[in-house]
Parts: sequence; structure tokens; C-alpha cells
Amino acid sequence: MKYADRSGNRWDIDTPQDKQIRGLYNSIFGRSLMKVLSIPLFSKIGGSFLNTKFSKRYIKSFVEKNNIDLSKCEKQDFRSYNDFFTRKYKPDALNIDENNNHLISPCDSKLFVSKISEDSIFHIKNTDYTLQSLLQDNILAKEFIGGYAMIFRLTVDDYHRYAYFDRGEQTFNKFIKGRLQTVNPIANDVRPIYKENSRELSIIMTENFGKAIYMEVGALMVGKISNHKKTGKVLRGEEKGMFEFGGSTVIVLLKKDVCTIDEDILKNSQDNYETIVKLGEKIGEKK
Repeated sequence: MKYADRSGNRWDIDTPQDKQIRGLYNSIFGRSLMKVLSIPLFSKIGGSFLNTKFSKRYIKSFVEKNNIDLSKCEKQDFRSYNDFFTRKYKPDALNIDENNNHLISPCDSKLFVSKISEDSIFHIKNTDYTLQSLLQDNILAKEFIGGYAMIFRLTVDDYHRYAYFDRGEQTFNKFIKGRLQTVNPIANDVRPIYKENSRELSIIMTENFGKAIYMEVGALMVGKISNHKKTGKVLRGEEKGMFEFGGSTVIVLLKKDVCTIDEDILKNSQDNYETIVKLGEKIGEKK
């Protein structure tokens, strides 16, 4: 995988998660196993175990291996692994850019930005995405031609709560049922991913960036996408929801000519690098 930070550093590295996914998808046995594991029943079983007290034993080693700072969290004693995984930060541990002209990241993640083409297909990490099939709405997809698609990929070490990037009104919410499948880009060479994933789509009329689409994509071993509201007023930096255990993805679509994305992020994406960003961090600016 290719990663970049906001200081201009770049590196190519496979995390343990990347290696595990590659091993599964590069063997007949692994691909067969993934077909079984992607069945919702098995995902539910896995999620149920991670909600039990017996799963607590995995927390300590994970915290040490990934240098998780628990002092940021509202609590340090967890009932289960999922309780730890969905840990909530103290308010003062979040650093939200309050400049309304700044576009902020809705989550801790690895960000890839793509321009939405005229034919509504954009290429990300060796996978072709059809915007119409992603949204399951041809008319809505056409509104975002020429705009930006921002793909925020969360890995297991990220903070798995996400927030609104601007104040406004959430006017529509839809859950799209699908098979749970990994969102790790390594898997893309074998089969498309977003078409098979459960996802939740919200339309938000923002004050500073116009009509926006905010979508959460569930992945293998994610019990569910937990959002706090379907419609209503939203605030910049307000928590929108959280993912349970597993790699997950947030997608934000903005229309043409409403913002400029920071140059370093655009350059990284053009060179096929994902940029590491934090919740509340500036990633662009209002036009």
C-alpha cells in the first residue's frame, strides 16, 4: 500500500491487515473462505463474539501494537472488544477546525480523492466504480458530475467514529442492503467491492458546500453501521455515527465548483498514494 502524510513524507508498506487480505485473495482456499465469511450470518456471529466479555483479552495487545492512546478516551475500562473498538474520545481530544470556509475530514482515515467524470465512472485503486450503481440512483448521480469523490478508508487502528463536516440539514437517508465484503483495496484485483457491501446514504444540504452525499460502507466483520439520526439539523464536528469492528469506509461526494481540495492531497491521489488525515483536519477550502 502507498501512504503519505501531510508533511510530504511518502512510503510503501504492507500492514498486517494488508498482508492478511492479500493472502486470502491470492489463493483458491482463501477466496473460497472469503465467500463463506462474507455471508451475513457469519458476520453476525463474529460480531456477537466481539460483544462478549471473553473478547476483552485481545484489547491489551492491540493497544500496545498500534500505540493507541487511551488517555484520549472517555473511559479506559471496556466491557468487550467492540466496546473498546467503538471507544469515544473526550471532547477536548478532538481537534475540529472551526473555520467555516475550510472543508474538514469527517474521520481518521486514509484519504483518496477522485474527480467524478462525465460518464460517472471513477477509477480508485485499480477498481472502476460506477456512481449510479453505488448510489442506486441515476438522477442523483448526474448531479455530481464534475465534482469530487472523497474516499476515506478506515483501518482497524483508526478511531471508528465519524462526524459531519459542515452544518446544515440532513434531508434524506437510505440503507442499501448488500453482502459484507472487505474494503481493503488489495482485494480489488479479484472482485469489485462497493457493489457487494451494505451501505447507508445520506443527503445533506450544507451551508458552505452545497448539496452533499455522505455514505458509510460496511465491511467484512462489521456488525452494523450505527448512525444517530436519519434527518434533521446537523452541526460541524457533530458525531454522525460509528462503525463496529472491521475495516470501513466513508464516502463524501461534493458537486462541481463548490470547493478546492488541498494540493498535497490531490497530488498524492494522482500518484496513487492515500493521505493520512484526522477527524476535523482541513482537507480543502470553499470556493
